[in-house]
Amino acid sequence: MDDVRNCPKCNSEHTYQDRDLWICPECAHEWSVEGGGADTESSQETSVRDANGNVLADGDSVIVIKDLKVKGASSVIKGGTKVRNIRLTDAIDGHNIACKIDGIGAINLKSEFVKKA
Repeated sequence: MDDVRNCPKCNSEHTYQDRDLWICPECAHEWSVEGGGADTESSQETSVRDANGNVLADGDSVIVIKDLKVKGASSVIKGGTKVRNIRLTDAIDGHNIACKIDGIGAINLKSEFVKKA
């Protein structure tokens, strides 16, 4: 077991290899042996994808695909609302898009509820 690698996500030393993947039992993170491990995985994690799998970038316009309730307010973001000039952020509870919506203000959205316009 000389070839044990630490998990690139949680830095656990209790990882194991299953065929061509390394697996962390503590955070359930999996990464490829051939792809260089952490470098390949970190580049995939930084790309934010919409509900259809399209890669999003800062400044893109997106469309909300379903009605979303706003916590702490009585308003709803209707499906079909177009949001312009998004900013990608580090995922805070899965909310990885920061934007401003007319009538609501600054808000964070999850990328799984939008599609690229």
